[in-house]
Amino acid sequence: MPFDLREIMQRSQGKQLSLLSEYINPQMAKVLKTLGFDPVYVLGQGAHLWDDKGNDYLDMLAGFGVFAVGRSHPRVKDAIRQYLDLDSPNLVKMGTQLFAGLLAQKLVEEFAPPGLDTVFFCNSGAEALDGALKFAHAYTRRKRFVYCDQGYHGLTLGTLAVNGCKEFRADYEAVLNGGTEVPFGDTARLEAELSRGDMAAFVVEPVIGHGVFIPPDDFLPKAREICSRYGTLFIADEVQTGFGRTGKLFGCDHWNVVPDIMTLSKSLSGGYCPIGAILYPRKVYEKVFSSMDRCMVHSTTFGQNDLAAVCGLITLEVIREEGLIENSALIGAYLVDRLRELAAKYELIREVRGLGLMIAIEFGEPRSLSLRTGWKMIHGIHKDLFCQSILVPLIMDHHILAQVSGHGRDIIKLIPPLVFDHADADRFIAAFDQVLAAAHRFPGPIWEVGSRLARVALR
Repeated sequence: MPFDLREIMQRSQGKQLSLLSEYINPQMAKVLKTLGFDPVYVLGQGAHLWDDKGNDYLDMLAGFGVFAVGRSHPRVKDAIRQYLDLDSPNLVKMGTQLFAGLLAQKLVEEFAPPGLDTVFFCNSGAEALDGALKFAHAYTRRKRFVYCDQGYHGLTLGTLAVNGCKEFRADYEAVLNGGTEVPFGDTARLEAELSRGDMAAFVVEPVIGHGVFIPPDDFLPKAREICSRYGTLFIADEVQTGFGRTGKLFGCDHWNVVPDIMTLSKSLSGGYCPIGAILYPRKVYEKVFSSMDRCMVHSTTFGQNDLAAVCGLITLEVIREEGLIENSALIGAYLVDRLRELAAKYELIREVRGLGLMIAIEFGEPRSLSLRTGWKMIHGIHKDLFCQSILVPLIMDHHILAQVSGHGRDIIKLIPPLVFDHADADRFIAAFDQVLAAAHRFPGPIWEVGSRLARVALR
């Protein structure tokens, strides 16, 4: 019997949740079912998803930032089809790969900050950050790293050592060594740590993804200067902020900071094939790959694979030629302005902040007695419930997919595809306005959602 992917998909459609539950992640399946985040999606294009009932969903998640150019971009799909027809000699290993070389050349010559002239390809942001830590140690011969509270750099054992999200570290503290945390934005604490002379690298997201925390304007420039003074490498984790997410090519560009090492992933993939990259200078390369017998001292099986490189090449072209960085800045500013209008209208919103299409809506305890009663009730049961009470009606009543920005935080995060337009933004604002209006009635439907979720959480 011939392999017919379309027939397999049609025959199996609707089994997604049961397959997840039985073979992959039963707890995640329970979460999705409880929250109502379990539609059967059958189509994705641009900034939209469609379910098996024909409902159009606005995607404010973009696969955690992967679909920068939008879902099913026709130029990306065409490049993949062209590649598959080539029957190229992929992953020869004891040989060279053309497309990986071309992607590295394009990154260095057209996109990378000055001085970052060497590329290591891998498969994910966490793998890129892991490699960057290893490279920093090889270059400095130092064993410690400094990172920022709330910063997120991945969930591998190596990246957990510099992960500022305590909920991910808690079960592994006994085996995490070499990382020291400083407050995001605190250059005095940073200098106190670096002045000891034993820090290999300072690792930072230019804008912290979990919560969309934007640094004071002087933080990254001062951090850059302090790192240079004490011989510590500055590693910029641009896995999420890179390639236009913040309205500039890289997050560091907002402060004219050039790192020693930069890690990339997410947007570079076009949404189709995993890819990560480390951009670093030749002087660091020469310490890591220091002789011919060490040419494979750091490697990964699927690094430099043709398909990932082709996806990267076409994605970079799309981002530049379609003006997606400029669109991110334009639509992001429009969304923030509209959200701040809602913040002035609704007391539950404490702050709206963002750069480009990386936006946070932070809620806070309201002033009015009745709303404060509901707030304290929900938070007394579980700190994650309030935002879920907002997100559930957004997806169920308005077909808008968004996320809570980390555990125990009253923050909703928006990272839609960079093809997001004014009509998409207006649709979100109209829906969010209705949900917020309902949330400002206590008792009311939003608080009933919270109570239902609370009962499930208590069980």
